[in-house]
Amino acid sequence: MTIYQVAETAGVSISTVSLALNHPDRVSERTRERIIKVAGELGYRPGATPSARAKRRTGRIAVVAPFSSYESYRTRLIGILDTFGPDDVEVVVHDAPSVAAAGSPLLATLPVRGDVDGLVIMGIPLADEGADRLRRWGPPTVLVDSSHPAFTSVTFDDEQAGFLLASHLVDRGHRRIGYLHETQRSPDYVSPGMLRRAGIHRALGETPLEEFDLPESDLSTARSFAADFLSRPRESRPTAVICHHDLLAAGFLSGLRSAGATVPTDVAVTGIDDGPLAEGLDLTTVRQPFAESGRQAAEILRTLIQSPNHAIARTLLAPQLIIRTTT
Repeated sequence: MTIYQVAETAGVSISTVSLALNHPDRVSERTRERIIKVAGELGYRPGATPSARAKRRTGRIAVVAPFSSYESYRTRLIGILDTFGPDDVEVVVHDAPSVAAAGSPLLATLPVRGDVDGLVIMGIPLADEGADRLRRWGPPTVLVDSSHPAFTSVTFDDEQAGFLLASHLVDRGHRRIGYLHETQRSPDYVSPGMLRRAGIHRALGETPLEEFDLPESDLSTARSFAADFLSRPRESRPTAVICHHDLLAAGFLSGLRSAGATVPTDVAVTGIDDGPLAEGLDLTTVRQPFAESGRQAAEILRTLIQSPNHAIARTLLAPQLIIRTTT
């Protein structure tokens, strides 16, 4: 099947088909969905012809993630680059919108190409329809930081991360604990935040958890929230706050200290991630093996490229509690 047949069947121009597959944000949703549906029905896989692929001197993989939204995915990418670098593999990077902001599974808008030998999708949950489409005409695929029954995945034990932090705070004597996170705009997927919340509840048992939803997951929003938090009577507000990630914790800490609060005497604070920011702030957190998740995904993808019928596998990476002075 060729792009000409897809265009004729869908009733659009060749350039519109190309835009729908490679630059989906430049085509209306209705047109894009029609083109993708036709391409799937015809069995068309976009990209280079077999002869063009044969002329390539290097392999090529694509990595799709919300790179501009979260620093952690850039760290994961380093693990992928370190693994494929010695193999003379070209890594094509696609920046995708944050699912937290977009609010729905996004596979239908991904620029899936036929001239890549493998695909790594990080931090984007797959709807069943999109997963079926990818399975039919996409390359071997590994998911990172999300999962689907049809694909091999590398994930972090977010529930255990929440459990470790809450258990640590309970051991420190805290009985009023809060959870600070970005608002989840869609119920269509199980997010890391939902899993972490479940782990916190598991550690707290019957002790209630107070949640704080922020419209944005950044420093300034968390810093502003600190003033509202401290305006409440001391006896009614949480004595400890678990932040969804270290950047939120950094903003919250900055706001607390600007208002004259003492950490952890007035309120204990934790994050999740443990990058250089957490170390610099001496922040209690849970360490995520970001680069390791990228390396493992790359190793698995290499296996899938060599053996496409390899069994689907699930890799679950364990969290590590890092205790510092903020608790």
